[in-house]
Amino acid sequence: MIMVIFMTAPFKTLLAQDLTWYASGNNGVVAAGPKESVQAGLNILSQGGNAVDAAVAIIFNQAVSDYGMFSIGGEVPFMFYNNSNGIVLVYNGMGGAPLDKGAIDWYYTNGIPDRRPGGIKTATVPSAISTCLKALEHKGTMSFEQIITPTLNLLDENTESWYASLSRTLRRLIETEKNTQGSREQKIRAARNRFYKGDIADELNDFYISSGGFLRKADLEAHETIVEEPITVNYRGYIIHKCDTWTQGPVLLQTLKLLENFDIKDMGYLSDDYVHVTTEAMKLAFADRDKYYGDPQFVDIPLKKLLSDEYTRKRYPLIDMNHASREIRPGDPYKMNPIINAGEYHPGKGGTTTCVVVDKWGNVVAATPSSNPEYAICEKLGIAHNTRLNTFNIQNGHPNSIEPGKRPRITLTPTIVMKNGKPVLALSVAGGDMQDQVTLQLLLDFIEFGKMPKDAITAPRFQTYQTEDSFNSDPDPTSRIFKIGLLEINAIDQHVISNLKSRGHEISVIDKEIAYPVMVYIDHVTGISYAASQPRKINSKYSGALNK
Repeated sequence: MIMVIFMTAPFKTLLAQDLTWYASGNNGVVAAGPKESVQAGLNILSQGGNAVDAAVAIIFNQAVSDYGMFSIGGEVPFMFYNNSNGIVLVYNGMGGAPLDKGAIDWYYTNGIPDRRPGGIKTATVPSAISTCLKALEHKGTMSFEQIITPTLNLLDENTESWYASLSRTLRRLIETEKNTQGSREQKIRAARNRFYKGDIADELNDFYISSGGFLRKADLEAHETIVEEPITVNYRGYIIHKCDTWTQGPVLLQTLKLLENFDIKDMGYLSDDYVHVTTEAMKLAFADRDKYYGDPQFVDIPLKKLLSDEYTRKRYPLIDMNHASREIRPGDPYKMNPIINAGEYHPGKGGTTTCVVVDKWGNVVAATPSSNPEYAICEKLGIAHNTRLNTFNIQNGHPNSIEPGKRPRITLTPTIVMKNGKPVLALSVAGGDMQDQVTLQLLLDFIEFGKMPKDAITAPRFQTYQTEDSFNSDPDPTSRIFKIGLLEINAIDQHVISNLKSRGHEISVIDKEIAYPVMVYIDHVTGISYAASQPRKINSKYSGALNK
């Protein structure tokens, strides 16, 4: 049954049980994590807030409602479409490694600890607060106090030991906002600075020292949220927007460039040809991701060449429609060779949540909050840190090797898709290295086969394991490969499975979720937006809508 949420009364009348996994509305929609976070976003929209206001409220709320998938000291790539000027901006939501060279030497000597027992030694600078407050300052309309109220209400339930501490910390930021003279923007900036440069930073510094970590107040003071242009490609008239190579986002764009050389629609939905060609294109794109991607502030990434028509023409003939490749085959974009020269390359999971918002003015946010557990918690402040250093490696000279102040190349990868100058799709996916594989399939479901979000979200999915594990920091890339040849797939036609096996794919049919997406389609003819979220019980996501 379709659940459409009609919203004419104050938000407080909207009950949690009214939220479901898909909804539609012409006055704003939210697709995110738990019900509490969706309610927080709808609350802000119903009070007249825009998509940025709602998204920031959602993300802060998820640090409580979706704890384990995201924490307040985590990270969040944040993509915003501004309907007033038609521009998409990216707020670089990742923190860097410690600035201390001695700390980096320690990691090369001892290795980057696994994220589970790693504690504070696996934490980057906590960046989500900076990202959210900068977006709120630049593109929001509300105060920090207004957007944080749903989170404070949740924290005041005191169901976890750290709730009261985090509540006090957030109320200190409100105090700064209230006591600062000036504009809304100046007040929010002052609140942000208290966390990164003031007494809260001093207390975090004491925690880092006492817990044996390498971060210091100097790292917090140096952190800035960079505002960037997105990376884009045109796929059959749709402009796909992704974050830069500090995420894995461009791997989706490379895959689409390869697939544009094939008649996907004619192959048939979930046919053996379709699954095969999509898998083989992903293998080639991921080989380039694992070879070339890293923080573009530190490394010269040949991204224009990787996305060029010339390079794509060299690469797509490597796809053999009769045989599955069992090789890791990065190309050479510098020399425009389809495969890099022999000897130049030696080939070889956790918490994330989601956030997509469309407001009644047509603004759009797609964000992917994350911070893999186990968290190192500063009990005094209630600040739980991320474990994202584990997505670096210690392979000397690699674009994603750890360096002082450098941001790790992360898997988090929100997406906004435009057609004829207007946004039509916004997506966010939780699921580590699976994220862009699933985003790709949802885009093809819509663009090639005309499927609406609720049908695309519930359709069978598949993923190749012929990629590197982004959470394996080993210096030897051969050890970072998941498994050569393995293709996991949800149950589909047995004839398709047999044909895929005959082409050399090692098939594992699984009855479980392959990542956890949320997806919104904006119909500019009717003015209605359609949201769909992960409907299954495990790590379910929710959607809600406002109607006139």
